Amino acid sequence: MLPVSRWLPGFARIATSLILFAAIVFVALRVAAPYLVSSGLVRSGIEDVLSKWTGYQAEIKGAPVLEFWPTPRITLNQIAIRQPESSGNKLLGTIESLSADFSLIDAIRGSARFHEFHLLRPNLSLTRDQQGLIDWTYAGQLAKAITSARQEGGAEVLDQRLDATIGAITVEDGTLNVADLASGKTYHFEGVTADITWPRLSSPMTAVLMARTSGEDLKLDFSSNSPLLIFGGKVAQIKTALTSRLITAEFNGIGGISGLAGLSGNMSVNIPDMPALLAWSGKSIADVETLRAFSIESDIFSAANGLRFNDVVLGLNGANATGVMDISIDTNARARLGGTLAFDHMNLKPFFDAFTLRLAAGEAGAPEDGGPLQKLDVDLRLSAKEMQLPPFQLFDVGASIIVSSNEAKFDIGDSQFEGGEMTAHLEAMRGNFDGGGRLQVSIRGADFAGLIERLQLKGPLPLTNGSLDISLKTNKPIWTAGAGDVSGQLAFHGNAGSIAGLDVEAIRSQAAQQKFFPLSAVSGRAFEFNRVDVVATLADGSAELRGVSVQGKDETLTLSGIIPYESSGLALSGSLLATADAKRAVLPLLPFFVGGSWPNPVISPVPLINQQAPGLQ
Repeated sequence: MLPVSRWLPGFARIATSLILFAAIVFVALRVAAPYLVSSGLVRSGIEDVLSKWTGYQAEIKGAPVLEFWPTPRITLNQIAIRQPESSGNKLLGTIESLSADFSLIDAIRGSARFHEFHLLRPNLSLTRDQQGLIDWTYAGQLAKAITSARQEGGAEVLDQRLDATIGAITVEDGTLNVADLASGKTYHFEGVTADITWPRLSSPMTAVLMARTSGEDLKLDFSSNSPLLIFGGKVAQIKTALTSRLITAEFNGIGGISGLAGLSGNMSVNIPDMPALLAWSGKSIADVETLRAFSIESDIFSAANGLRFNDVVLGLNGANATGVMDISIDTNARARLGGTLAFDHMNLKPFFDAFTLRLAAGEAGAPEDGGPLQKLDVDLRLSAKEMQLPPFQLFDVGASIIVSSNEAKFDIGDSQFEGGEMTAHLEAMRGNFDGGGRLQVSIRGADFAGLIERLQLKGPLPLTNGSLDISLKTNKPIWTAGAGDVSGQLAFHGNAGSIAGLDVEAIRSQAAQQKFFPLSAVSGRAFEFNRVDVVATLADGSAELRGVSVQGKDETLTLSGIIPYESSGLALSGSLLATADAKRAVLPLLPFFVGGSWPNPVISPVPLINQQAPGLQ
């Protein structure tokens, strides 16, 4: 074997000669190219390419500009793409400037092959059909490839005769108008920029698109190993992300653009400002301000007549939940949202707002069919370790929301409330502006003394543990009903406790001396009691006390009458009477009238003329 020192110099000389020869040929071709390449040939070639790809007719008015350094490139101006004259000569769009790289050797041989396209200020109009697909009406190569692509073994397969080289496509400052036949709307996008990498029609594709629509900037990232299948409305591997100030959304899995059948993957949506998003989309709903932030992350897949969401992580106004959900559509085209969600903590008010808005969607100002909310049924099971319904707070809550076309029900089946237990049922009905609602609340063993103190309620109120039952109804929609529109029953039963600022001994003393006196004059001590019972009827903006009995060790206080709670007024008759018959001689019956306004009414003794204590008849 020859030593390296013997053959290396010769090899180096040959390699250097080859490199120099290639460089000379490269430079010579670039220098001679303007004389060897026909600009008309390249221009007609790119016209043919555009026509072949789109199925439309490309018209170029501007003179072509050829560049050969650092790569051969043609730039064409004032391009119009139209239907064939025989089909109406409809304008698909215009392009202010189109540049593309081309093969110098092929051009010298009399043919042109293009790649690396750059479109400056294109203005295109597309149609989206009833199935959600772009209308590729005219049979260009792209349309034929989309139609012919098929799936075999999970991969996209394309006939080699329809395959073609593309390379990269960039778009600068474009305009896009999409006429959506399903909705009858036309969507306008401006400032469109795009960076598309698609080596061949049969290759994977990645794209980044940015545009502005209705005053908002959007960014769309898209990639797929089977783009032709996706564009053809079939399902295939796809990864896409939408980013804007109002919403971010991502999907990675198996899916399509024309429907939800065959969908399988992972998705996430984040909406930081729901009212702003609805307003931007032209679907603003009044009084939706409390439904502010929304997010969801989930595995998603198609199920019978709908979608299934597993491993859901849901966020609503800062509250987070986990669970499962599903959306199904019945034969009447009504959608149903169901599932089970578990919260660590949550604010119930946004759910109540959504609850009433769901029904109010069919009221004044909405479309004749009630709007999209009226086409959605809901059946959700909720649980929460801590639930807020300002100003109240519940713990270990189990609840449900059931909404159908004309009624909605919200139930709290179990919860801890102020050391006791609470159940509740809210029912609302809708119908030609005369729907109504019902509310039933049952509380057992709650610390009302702590609740009154925490809410800083004023006036002589019973500080005790007890039970409360409320049953209310209204004939007006609950989202418009005021206090005067509600009627029903209230019953409160309390154990031993006290009423602060109510000195019964002072009441007797003042009654013997004064014709009337304010409650503040007899508020020096608390009234200790063994039991309290309150029964009231609510109607026409007032509460009628039908039987109030506060049983103390020595005396029993009774009350009855009317409390117009909208005006804080009082019109009550009451009495003090010895609890035990044996003490009635020492503590005789003392009737009185209570008037004025809460929390400092005026007490006026009533002369005793064969009267019985109010509430004891």
